[in-house]
Amino acid sequence: MRIAVTYENGQIYQHFGHTEQFKIYDVTDGKIQSCEVVGTNGHGHGALAEVLNALHADVLICSGIGGGAQAALSSAGIQLYGGVTGDADAAVEAFLSGTLSYVQNVQCGHHEGEQHHGGNCGGHGEHQHGESHECRHGRCTD
Repeated sequence: MRIAVTYENGQIYQHFGHTEQFKIYDVTDGKIQSCEVVGTNGHGHGALAEVLNALHADVLICSGIGGGAQAALSSAGIQLYGGVTGDADAAVEAFLSGTLSYVQNVQCGHHEGEQHHGGNCGGHGEHQHGESHECRHGRCTD
């Protein structure tokens, strides 16, 4: 299995469409065998699903992500675990142990021309699996 995480300075990057790096984890029998940080080569939003597909990712762990990117990931057969924040390595370990808290129906509704400031979009620790979460104009709401 190959797990990708939106990545910046050891943390899960807050907005999928603006991520410049993924940390890719190769997993065998539930254990991390290797990992590497891979650049996105300037691709953004929906094109990032193509990047992940080319990297043979099976799973994406991220924070905020828009509907178009979610659809592109789904079409590529990549499982999405959104609304996750914090340390990237810890999130992958939690995923592998079955304890990852994520938002099943994560939404990030930024509009063209709006500037997004990192850290404002995405899940927060208080959100648990299955709860709905929406991010509009840089503010998160339940």
